Amino acid sequence: MVTAICFLQIDVDKINEAGTAISNLPGVQSVYSVTGAIDLIAVVEVRNHEEVAKVVTDGIAKVPGVQQTETHIAFRTYRNGDIEAAFNIGLD
Repeated sequence: MVTAICFLQIDVDKINEAGTAISNLPGVQSVYSVTGAIDLIAVVEVRNHEEVAKVVTDGIAKVPGVQQTETHIAFRTYRNGDIEAAFNIGLD
């Protein structure tokens, strides 16, 4: 299994629509709206690197409103749940 984290810059008036569309793409496990220099983070989980390329270039990058993608391949997971816990900080 290959996990990729995609940082996405989106047209400001398309963030909600783009987030929904991206979350429905095969291989996309979750999409988060975030603060800072990027607008959305998509977590992609697929069988191999070729599928990452397909999801990002043939899927995410073609969603209306997507201006730029920056994709990072994860080498290893240290603890299951760490990523989700990091995004849920302060929600309790």
